[in-house]
Amino acid sequence: MQSTRILAIRHGETDWNVETRIQGHTDIPLNAQGLWQADQVAQALKNESIDAVYASDLSRAMTTAQAIAHAHGLPIATHPALRERHLGHFQGKTWQEIESQHPDDALLWKQRLPEWTPAGGGENLLMLSERIHTCLNEIAARHMGQHIVCVTHGGVLDILYRLATRQALHAPRTWGLRNTAINRLLWTPEGLQLVGWADEAHLSQALDEKGA
Repeated sequence: MQSTRILAIRHGETDWNVETRIQGHTDIPLNAQGLWQADQVAQALKNESIDAVYASDLSRAMTTAQAIAHAHGLPIATHPALRERHLGHFQGKTWQEIESQHPDDALLWKQRLPEWTPAGGGENLLMLSERIHTCLNEIAARHMGQHIVCVTHGGVLDILYRLATRQALHAPRTWGLRNTAINRLLWTPEGLQLVGWADEAHLSQALDEKGA
């Protein structure tokens, strides 16, 4: 059976990541560290055969994808369905602010209740999972037998990991989602499989070379 190989990558760091401020659909650019991370992942993938680069249409993902696409002479195809989960009125707040201002909602979020929907136009986990599942099937089916990159967000990657490992939406997260780590998946019409996850060697090696 033919398959599509997928490199799923979280965008580089933003200032809101550092502040633990919830971004969701808010369009926050990469900071200096995030731009460096984007360059490092582009260098790590420059010798791989890549046929297409997709990205969320939020600038933090697009900028990261541009570094990868440029190294391969490819355009970027943006897809709004690759956006982060919409977290309603939580967006713009830090986790500490959410716990103090909305303690009941904060508890439901922390418990990963699939049906809990953030007020203010937010998505619950069931909605997010359906969005990502549909989007991935659509993109991957276009590229049977090829190798593609999808630059997206932490919440999206969490869903992809769960789809590939058949873990429930409410199961505690035990896997990494670091900015610009390399995650490898294999898609067939039968479903998604995990090949490799949270490869951060390019970031560690670059730090060693810098003497950091």
